[in-house]
Amino acid sequence: MKKILKYLLFIFIAINLLILISGKSWIYKAISITYLKGHTSSYIHDFVHFPANTIEAGTYEEWLIAKDYNKVILPEFIKPINKELETVAFLVIINDSITYEEYWHGYSEDSASNSFSMSKSYISTLVGVAIKDNIINIDQKVCDFLPEYCGEKERNITIKNLLTMSSGLNWNEGYYNPFGKTAEAYYGNNLKKLVMNLKVIEPPGKVFKYYSCNTQLLAFILESVTGKSINEYASEKLWIPMGAKHPALWNTDKKEGDEKAFCCINSNARDFARIGKLYMNNGNWNGTQIIDSTYVSQATSAADLLDKDGNKNLNYGYQFWITNYKDLDIYYARGLWGQYVICIPDKDMIIVRLGRKYGKSLEDGHHEDFYQFIDAALEMYD
Repeated sequence: MKKILKYLLFIFIAINLLILISGKSWIYKAISITYLKGHTSSYIHDFVHFPANTIEAGTYEEWLIAKDYNKVILPEFIKPINKELETVAFLVIINDSITYEEYWHGYSEDSASNSFSMSKSYISTLVGVAIKDNIINIDQKVCDFLPEYCGEKERNITIKNLLTMSSGLNWNEGYYNPFGKTAEAYYGNNLKKLVMNLKVIEPPGKVFKYYSCNTQLLAFILESVTGKSINEYASEKLWIPMGAKHPALWNTDKKEGDEKAFCCINSNARDFARIGKLYMNNGNWNGTQIIDSTYVSQATSAADLLDKDGNKNLNYGYQFWITNYKDLDIYYARGLWGQYVICIPDKDMIIVRLGRKYGKSLEDGHHEDFYQFIDAALEMYD
């Protein structure tokens, strides 16, 4: 027994020395937020353990409620899926009216949940706002705004390359590598240091590779040109004009620090749905053009790139995921563990799903549960 204890003590000391020598002390925070609280990774309510800046709301604009609201029941096939994947919210909106909504596990229409990477679609939208306001151009070089990216190869990266995840930067998106860049971005306390020292290792504008650093750099560009923090800009240009009910929280790397733009807007299902309505109405909100319809079309169409396997990109636009399913063109915001705002223009339908787990990843780049939630909504209202 003593030998075992000595061995375990040796391992404990060795691991701590490795962490300290590597400079990755943020791993202690990751452990305290996950394993010490009974989790093995991030989770939809972990935002309470991080500092945050507020996206202020303005005058509340209520959603229209359909005459047949909640009169159609969920299909039987989706019920065990919701149970297994621990869905906490499911909304169906047709013609800008809520037709169905249900909540589980103590959640309600006012409960906040982590968007995870759905926030990437919000950053894209803010880029669209800045383009409409003529303060940036999609073909401008990143070097025009961030001097750290004026190196021989880095100077060729454009805003469009960042939007389409084709910057060619040396990033590793692995979510389950505790020493990786994405984990450090999530749990660490210095986003600028992390993303301002990246190097181009592949020609920009050629290959789609999903890297969170691209979104974070877009946020730093927006702050540079607007003179406002991302939460302030999002409040002014999106949250207030779209009539959100509640202020949202955008987690930061430290107190009064930089927003984690690649993830971590914390809001409720009904307010998340508003970005779907904005895009379904071609960037117009009740007569006010927030983003140009041209940008909406480009953002929700597959960028002219190759994927990592050398095939034509069919899945990604400007920080929106894209597919064609059952002869329906579909685009959507997607976050870890199956956070979705799904838009189906031909059906005038928006689907919002929030939850604690997602289905298996498929070869086409989407997830099994994504299609299952669409099937459920179509069976209910098609």
